[in-house]
Amino acid sequence: MDALSETLKVLHLTSGIFLDADFTAPWCIDSAPKKEEFAPFLPEAEQVVIFHLVVEGACRARLPDDGTAIDLAAGDLIMFPHGDPHILGSDLQLHPLQAASLVRPDASGSGLMRIRHGGSGLRTQFICGYMACDKRLCRPLLSGLPRIVKVSLGDDPTTRWMVVALQHGAQETHSPQPGREAVMGRLAELLFVEALRCYIRQLPESQHGWLAGLRDPYVGKALALMHARPAHNWQVDTLGSSVGLSRSALAERFSTLIGEPPMQYLARWRLALAAQDLARTSDAVARIGERVGYESEAAFNRAFKREFGTPPATWRRQARLARAATAENPG
Repeated sequence: MDALSETLKVLHLTSGIFLDADFTAPWCIDSAPKKEEFAPFLPEAEQVVIFHLVVEGACRARLPDDGTAIDLAAGDLIMFPHGDPHILGSDLQLHPLQAASLVRPDASGSGLMRIRHGGSGLRTQFICGYMACDKRLCRPLLSGLPRIVKVSLGDDPTTRWMVVALQHGAQETHSPQPGREAVMGRLAELLFVEALRCYIRQLPESQHGWLAGLRDPYVGKALALMHARPAHNWQVDTLGSSVGLSRSALAERFSTLIGEPPMQYLARWRLALAAQDLARTSDAVARIGERVGYESEAAFNRAFKREFGTPPATWRRQARLARAATAENPG
């Protein structure tokens, strides 16, 4: 098993609204969903990843605080891993309209949400949506990603598969059929994984970060081992011998690529897993600490407080109160 697969096991990705957007030039929109727009569907969302897959045509994209525009063509997937506001259009000099004001239900009654907007010029079609995940568990993935990720899928079969899957997902979003949430979760994960895999393949050799570490035969294996068995009593020397490097060579290679030593990385991952369990289960604090590798409740409490600023029991109470407040008032 690889580190990406092990990480994705515990991310619990949740899909947001999927929609079909159809524009004709000239057009320009502010495409970032506001919190009140996705809160009814993702009331517990901490991190939102926004994506647009260009099905037909071409356009440009940029961040509001960055004048550098990115050209997009059919088969391109553009993703905003940190939920940044962004502008899309045939002409980015136009005043952008809020995308949310243009969304309408499909006239056919299929449940697919649509945008139809623009002039009489060239057509551009998107499949759009967003996914939510736990910010702590996504940290390794997201910290290695820029504010904009463009993946050129071209005309390969992956594009056709994504288009069909996302169109189905758009219909599932507003469908009362049993299993809707499971279907949406799987589609979101498949999209996210495919985008990450393509992005990793396109990274330059000089790139550092978690995703670059996955590519490294030694660091990638060390990450996979720690993610597969986070509670194991790992030490740098045992990790090194498991991947075929000396202790010092692995420590240097890991720190250079990932940005922190192996044991520091492992500690942060253990505590992220613990935070998830505290929020999602009623298991005893000591049991959760033991499950992620702490031999005593006291040691777990100290480590958790250093990372999150409050003891586990207090953090759990605060997380539950915040979740209840969001459920009562999602906007």
